Amino acid sequence: MKNTIKNSKKGILMVIMFTTMLSFANEANLSIVKNAAKKTSLTLTNVKQGNLLSIKDVFGITLYKEVIKENGTYTKGFDLTALPNGAYLFVLDKDIEINTIPFTVKSNIVAFNKAKETTVFKPNLRVEGDLVFVSKLNLEETPLNIKVYYTQKGSTTSDLIFSENITDTKIIERTFKLENKQLGSFKIVILFEGNEFVKSINS
Repeated sequence: MKNTIKNSKKGILMVIMFTTMLSFANEANLSIVKNAAKKTSLTLTNVKQGNLLSIKDVFGITLYKEVIKENGTYTKGFDLTALPNGAYLFVLDKDIEINTIPFTVKSNIVAFNKAKETTVFKPNLRVEGDLVFVSKLNLEETPLNIKVYYTQKGSTTSDLIFSENITDTKIIERTFKLENKQLGSFKIVILFEGNEFVKSINS
C-alpha cells in the first residue's frame, strides 16, 4: 500500500509499513462492585502504582481522578448517589490498556452493567534514532486515525504533514522515518474509540 505524503520544506515524513506480528500480554483485570445503602465498593485486581482511575460523564468530563499508589488489589468506597441522573464511567488507565466500567444513576440508585465493561489496548510507540515505531492491537477492528505534525524550531505553528485513517485491521503497525529532525520537532496524535494518544518528539 502506498501512502501519499505531503512534502514540506520544513520536514519530510516517510512511512514504511511492516507486517511483523505483535504479541500483547493480556492482563486479567477483575472488577467487583458492591452496592450498599449509599456506598459503592469498587475492587480492581492487577493494578499497578501509577495507574490512573477516574470517573467521567458521557461528555468525557472528568469528575474524579486518583493515581493508584500500590501494586495489587485496589478497593475503595464511593458515594455515587449524589450524582445527577445519567450515565457515567469508571475509567482505569493502565500501561497498555484502558478499562471502562459503565454505570447509571437514577433517583439516587446506582446500577452497573458488567456485560458492557470494555478493554481498549493503547498504542505502543517507540523511538529509535530517527525512526518511530507505532503498533496497536485492535481486536474489534474499530477505526483509528494517525496524524503527524511538524513544528520548525523557533516557530509556534504546527503543520499537518501526514494523516491516515485505518479501518478493518486487527494489528496496526506503522514505522515513521523523521527527516530533518534537528531542525524542529514532531507530534504524533492517535485517535481511537473516543481516546486521544499524543507523543511529542523533540530534537
